[in-house]
Amino acid sequence: MSSNTITGAALIANSLYDLGVRVVFGIVGIPVIEVADACIGRGIRFISFRNEQSASYAATAYGYLTGMPGVCLVVGGPGVLHAIAGIGNSAHNFFPLLLLAGSSESHQVYKGAFQEIDQVATLAPLTKFSARPPSLSLLPSTIEKAYRTAYFGRPGPTYVDLPADFIQGTVQLSETQKLFESLPAPKAAADSYRVKKVAALLMSAKSPLVIIGKGAAYAQAEDSIRSLIARTGLPFLPTPMGKGVVPDSSDLNFAAARSAVLKSADVILLLGGRLNWILHYGEAPKFNPDVKIIQVDMASEEIGTNNTENIEYGLVGDINLVVKQLEQELRGYKFTNISPALIASKEKNIAASVKKADVVTMPLTYQHSYKIIKEAVKETRTKAIYVSEGANTMDIARSAFDVEEPRQKLDAGTMATMGVGIGYAIAAAVAVPDHLPVCIEGDSAFGFSAMEIETAARSDIPLAIFVMNNSGVYHGVEPIAYSTVAEKPLPSTALGFETRYDLIAEACGGLGFTVRTSEELHAAAVTALTCKKVAVVNIIIDPGAKTKLEFGWLASTKKSPTSKL
Repeated sequence: MSSNTITGAALIANSLYDLGVRVVFGIVGIPVIEVADACIGRGIRFISFRNEQSASYAATAYGYLTGMPGVCLVVGGPGVLHAIAGIGNSAHNFFPLLLLAGSSESHQVYKGAFQEIDQVATLAPLTKFSARPPSLSLLPSTIEKAYRTAYFGRPGPTYVDLPADFIQGTVQLSETQKLFESLPAPKAAADSYRVKKVAALLMSAKSPLVIIGKGAAYAQAEDSIRSLIARTGLPFLPTPMGKGVVPDSSDLNFAAARSAVLKSADVILLLGGRLNWILHYGEAPKFNPDVKIIQVDMASEEIGTNNTENIEYGLVGDINLVVKQLEQELRGYKFTNISPALIASKEKNIAASVKKADVVTMPLTYQHSYKIIKEAVKETRTKAIYVSEGANTMDIARSAFDVEEPRQKLDAGTMATMGVGIGYAIAAAVAVPDHLPVCIEGDSAFGFSAMEIETAARSDIPLAIFVMNNSGVYHGVEPIAYSTVAEKPLPSTALGFETRYDLIAEACGGLGFTVRTSEELHAAAVTALTCKKVAVVNIIIDPGAKTKLEFGWLASTKKSPTSKL
């Protein structure tokens, strides 16, 4: 090959590098091995996973944490079908993702080629942009279009198809387009008239509330929101992944009185959140039926979703800019009338949580286990990013682990996707290398991606993984009650009794511990947080077999006769 020509694989790698991509997640196979190797040769880190779902989840989390699209490379056919899991996760959470996939040679289309499916058509309804480059020379511009589309406007997934003959072919350098490193997306401020109207509404409120969603964390709007809260004294409530935008330790944080503060609020400023199941659709009985909700979102189509009567208060624009506009209009305003009943509710719930976490039982409980893990994090001075998944495991962990900085809490998100945990953790380690991913995993959720422990170990990525092992989904079963399975079949929620998940870590070169007592957990946690390896702490907890089988978030959204349509 002459110095005036370039292979398609090298052209793809150069295009990604020029756009600023320095990490690619994925799984190789023919024909994308050449693309991954070209990326490595160009100075891009390629993290090779064991399952396309986990690789695509990692790329979505990387996009959320960095604000630029995570890139995932997979093979065609089944590789793309598996990666659709990440496409769906990206689309529902509005995380920027660029999926690249190999495909059969362009001259074999519709002939029944190896692993052939129409990937562009399959992904078109699921993505913001889905395309096959018209020619090898136009491959860079197609990648640039997909990359930019993934994070301009409302973030989401995009797709580029890479035929094998394009990857293996050559083209004259003079025929290709030079790309430049991507810049931040353009930002817009809100309508100034509406900002004034909204500011007047907030100042008239008797019980105002700010709800901080994960969109505010993605927008990296923490400085402007912290300033607004500090200057106005407005109480706030973070959503699960909005935690840390304003420190959880703030006196104005009313997460501990969530139900009371939602029901009492007469005006709510919603920053980068959606009125979906996580916020009970903004409906009674969880919300005041007469509440006025001010939605702030970068996407105009979000204004009025489950909130049509409040469309006039919607503000469309970049959260950073809109919050600064509001702060300017609210200058001199200070809210000082937080209800004593709300303060009392907050203090009562905090005291109850502390008391519950202090109770030592055998087997251990979620609450006491979390207390020990938190103490170990503090003792070792670990800068942590918490990743949690699993129904009860995640639900309880959302309030148990406080964070002081934004984007330090990742969970299953809007789609409630099980299996994101280890992929998210690997992405967090790469995106925020001075923080240790601390994974709080339900034993069922852990099973979705447990083999990615090998990925982390091979990639020299330390993870501290705590598996809450209750031998079941939601809750487990008492082993003694099912000693003879043939006579008493296991329920559908059962998993293996006290499975030794820690041995997976040991098999992959990491550390593993099975613990049953507070003392064992504390010692194992300290080691897991400081060993600089992949470590799995398998915590045998109360199976909860006698508790009601119901997921708290769904139970709390039962409609009342007075709910809004």
